[in-house]
Amino acid sequence: MDFEIAEEHRMLRDLVKRFVDDELVPKEKMILEREATGGGSALSKEETLKLDERARELGLQGLDAPAEFGGADMPAVAMVGVNEEMGKTCVEYRFPPDSPNLRMLDVAANPEQREKYLRPYAEGKLTSAIGISEPGVGGDPASMRTRAVLDGNHYVINGRKIWISKGGTADFIILMASTDPSKGAKGITAFLVDQGHPGYIAERKIPMIGGYYTWELVLEDLRVPTSAVLGEVGNGYGPMQLRLSTRRVQMAAVCCGRVRRALDMMREWVTQRKTFGALLSDRQTIQWWIADAETKLHACRLMTYNTAAKIDKGDHARVECSMIKVFATEMADEILDKAMQSFGAMGMTKELPLHLMASRNRLARIYEGPSEVHRMLIARYALQGRVPDLV
Repeated sequence: MDFEIAEEHRMLRDLVKRFVDDELVPKEKMILEREATGGGSALSKEETLKLDERARELGLQGLDAPAEFGGADMPAVAMVGVNEEMGKTCVEYRFPPDSPNLRMLDVAANPEQREKYLRPYAEGKLTSAIGISEPGVGGDPASMRTRAVLDGNHYVINGRKIWISKGGTADFIILMASTDPSKGAKGITAFLVDQGHPGYIAERKIPMIGGYYTWELVLEDLRVPTSAVLGEVGNGYGPMQLRLSTRRVQMAAVCCGRVRRALDMMREWVTQRKTFGALLSDRQTIQWWIADAETKLHACRLMTYNTAAKIDKGDHARVECSMIKVFATEMADEILDKAMQSFGAMGMTKELPLHLMASRNRLARIYEGPSEVHRMLIARYALQGRVPDLV
């Protein structure tokens, strides 16, 4: 069993670290002030484009995009280090394109769709969203109410989607709808729909904690050709699972990065701050917080790399993805809270990045499947005796 990270992956991680330190961390003060005054925590389009340009100069665009489109085709284990480093700042930025939708397109798009959507997406020329969640349905895809009805050589789609990141701004969306409600999750089909298509209505922009925004979408007699089907009719959930697994590994890595940043800030603070004549670092409570946090972080990183390695071998690693989704997000919640507590009143201000990181991490326990749903899946597999092995 080899725990050594490949040298090229180490070099990539180091390059991303320099990008974060040089390009993103200096923008934290601006982002924190923007969020504190009600302007949200997102980078503007102009700010994002400048970062995209810098990423291209450094060879950091299309890291895991297909080589046929100029990407580096990096494996999942390499992307763990990338996303760890990106998690160490409260400035939200991803190297284009966003990996999860990229993976889904790569396995499901036909030749025409690869040219129309995947190529420009991999090249950073298009942005995407995915529409899964619905009002009142929660994390149960079998209960999806959005319907796509075949009408000649078109599908007519009606329904609502909610909590859709970039739902009102992305160039196109991967839209999930039921084409056969009697089959539950096996009757779900994925469609590619361009922003502004008649019947696609971005009805409401919803403010979220952490300075985020999501969208509620109305699909009103949305008519798309059969060529808009992504993959196979009734098999939208299969490729979507790959997309979800990719996101969950990404999320776990980001959580590890957030915790590393929080612990580094905490260490610097407690070795300088005195209370009642003694350094905070001399207090047993603080020492145990740090000891437990470092132990959990180490365990989480091992779990995340192990899951990524399985995915690279062709294993869906569905249980492992659920495990790291629960463990990483809840671990980060706990440790970010301890870090904020160690700073006292200063930890409650909006002048430190900790509050944004904590708010965003709280969101992470809900999106891509809430912890409770993942625990249900883990328990179901465990009760069947289907427990994951190390390799």
